[in-house]
Amino acid sequence: MDLDGACTHINALGAVTRPKKLECEDCIKIGADWVHLRTCQTCGGTRCCDSSPNRHASRHAKSSGHPVVSSAEPGERWLYCYPDDNAAEY
Repeated sequence: MDLDGACTHINALGAVTRPKKLECEDCIKIGADWVHLRTCQTCGGTRCCDSSPNRHASRHAKSSGHPVVSSAEPGERWLYCYPDDNAAEY
């Protein structure tokens, strides 16, 4: 992938992984609610955004070292890299 203005983590992606389910896999386990969803581009897991109470996507990125997520929201086509604080539309 070669997107203008994107960091090396985003440009290293071959293709965008879409969510398997539109739910936060960690919130489901604990019975919590979420606001928006993000899909990890390394492992394919879908977790909640930083506007959600548990912020599972950023927690996952920090604990796993998986740098890039995509929006899992229908109609949204963007990627975000946590270590580089970089976003790109695709």
